[in-house]
Amino acid sequence: MGKGWCIQQTMTKEKLNIPTVRSYWVKEAEEALTVAEHLFEKKDYSYALFFGHLAAEKMLKALYVDKLKEHAPPTHNLQRLAREAGLSVDEEKNQRLLLITSFNIEARYPDIKRSFRKKCTAEYTREQMQIIRETFQWLKEMMTSKK
Repeated sequence: MGKGWCIQQTMTKEKLNIPTVRSYWVKEAEEALTVAEHLFEKKDYSYALFFGHLAAEKMLKALYVDKLKEHAPPTHNLQRLAREAGLSVDEEKNQRLLLITSFNIEARYPDIKRSFRKKCTAEYTREQMQIIRETFQWLKEMMTSKK
């Protein structure tokens, strides 16, 4: 069955299946990170960072569902997701979440996208992808450490 089935079957609170929804978000997060890596290899740097943001967002949504036992809010703001999920975030990680969130906005809107694409050199994107990977790993460890 397709991905849509998973979410459709778990949208109502009375039918919320926490392990299913959590697994859905984890799988989506891992796929988004894989796409980000492929885009980086193909030198499509701005979209690599955009998908890197999606990977972090989806992993945060998995953590949110796991901790609060409810659907994550429909937001792309990583700081908000972390705060509302009750994650302990130091200043460095908070700044990283803010940075990664900016990739969602900068890669999405045409007026901003042009200047963002110019900023996304191979070196810049390599550095940012490393931050995304480290943040993703930290979130993944938070998911497994609570068990």
